[in-house]
Amino acid sequence: MKNNVVIIGGGLGGLFCGAILAKEGLRVTVLEKNATIGGGLQTFTRFGEVFDTGMHVVGGLQPGGNIWRICRYLGIEDKIRVRDVDADCADSLYFAEDHRYYTIAKGRDSFVDTLAKDFPHERENLLRYVDALYALTEELDLFYLRPARTGIITHSSDFMIAADDFIAKYIGDRKLRSVVAYMNPLYGGRGGQTPAYVHALISVLYINGASRFVGGSSRFANLLANVIRQHGGEVIAGDGVEWIECEMRNAEGGKKAVKYVRTHNGCQYEADWYISDIHPCTLLTLMDEHTFPKAFRDRMNEIPNSYSAFSLYIKMKDGRFPYINHSEYYTTRYDGIWNFCREASAWPMGFLLMTPPEENQGPWSTKVLVTAPMQFDMVRQWENTTVGKRGPEYEQWKQQRTDELLTMVEELHPGFCDAIEAVNASSPLTIRDFYGVKEGSCCGFSKDCNNLTLTELPVVTKVCNLLLTGQNNNLHGFCGVPLTAITTCEVILGQNAVLSKL
Repeated sequence: MKNNVVIIGGGLGGLFCGAILAKEGLRVTVLEKNATIGGGLQTFTRFGEVFDTGMHVVGGLQPGGNIWRICRYLGIEDKIRVRDVDADCADSLYFAEDHRYYTIAKGRDSFVDTLAKDFPHERENLLRYVDALYALTEELDLFYLRPARTGIITHSSDFMIAADDFIAKYIGDRKLRSVVAYMNPLYGGRGGQTPAYVHALISVLYINGASRFVGGSSRFANLLANVIRQHGGEVIAGDGVEWIECEMRNAEGGKKAVKYVRTHNGCQYEADWYISDIHPCTLLTLMDEHTFPKAFRDRMNEIPNSYSAFSLYIKMKDGRFPYINHSEYYTTRYDGIWNFCREASAWPMGFLLMTPPEENQGPWSTKVLVTAPMQFDMVRQWENTTVGKRGPEYEQWKQQRTDELLTMVEELHPGFCDAIEAVNASSPLTIRDFYGVKEGSCCGFSKDCNNLTLTELPVVTKVCNLLLTGQNNNLHGFCGVPLTAITTCEVILGQNAVLSKL
């Protein structure tokens, strides 16, 4: 049966696009290469525990939040299992440089109050800074799910400057400038490059309140897949697209269009529309090289990717490590917050530690996740290897990196290593191979305020029935991807067709 829409990739963006379009009456088929759907929402089992691969802390899912409103529109808001982080300590920060701890509380006023305790001389500056953050987010209607305005949209002078310059404009204390940028690892933030609006969107999202998935993030992926199936669509895992056949269509003004896609198992799917939820550079390898102009292909390969990560999935001994209902950020130096993965010799410059909640979570945690940003160059010597066949040198390298990270965790939690039962580690190669993303990038293409024409990628392509979605377009992360999915879907459904219902 011919589909209205075929979606290449069953990650968060593909599933949100599929759920929205299926709800609006289109016949949708999602094709995912991995055995499990979800992309960064995937989970895996080790040592008898279920671990999330990503999406550890999410914003926008509290009642009234932007992603919660999309889920309400899809009819799944009451089925989502999340646990809100503590209001009085949403995040805790530790800077090894001076052995200082800081606490970040939930809410606009509380955010200022908790930081003003450590920086009382900056209270007024903090108030102005937070006001400026929220003002930047107001410039993006999509963030608040407001119907798009027509005509030319202008932005403030703060919108396009570098995030570190934006912070310095309002905050005088150099240490505080780094403290308020503590979430840089979540979205690949870099000094002199990351636009201020990206910093503002992420900061406001988490100031408003963050949550964690209970019992594994894959449950959320399955909720989206169920919406697709309930409306007559299909979600097929374990059979990814290996070829995209295109043709010239005179009826479309001589433009190229996708004719069909073929999967690894030899199945062929035809549709009116095709949506790619995979990395654009990976997409190009599935098509004839002349489908897109050389200038476009060169541009895709020139856009720098955000950095990757090295992660530890740790099973703890029973009753030995407490459940912590907030995230912990460790940073070696204050200036390091703007320079993650710029100095290979300095790895690790920091990490994020969290204890994922389970159903009926008690006082003790059975597992801990530790993630440290890492550039792909650190594993480039093994880039032509495959999972399970990287050789003993790689395994030795991975053990060394594991030991380095655990030494830093021990500084944060003395006695931590004695409470460990087992450890599994993953590197940028793991992310590259399982997610199919160039250089194992965690946040897609890296935004650069100095050259946004290079790093901004529209969802519409020169192949007339092929659209893009995912975090390489528009915004990063768990919030940005669903918002981009709306933009993609409205190319098919019509401008504001979805937003007007939210």
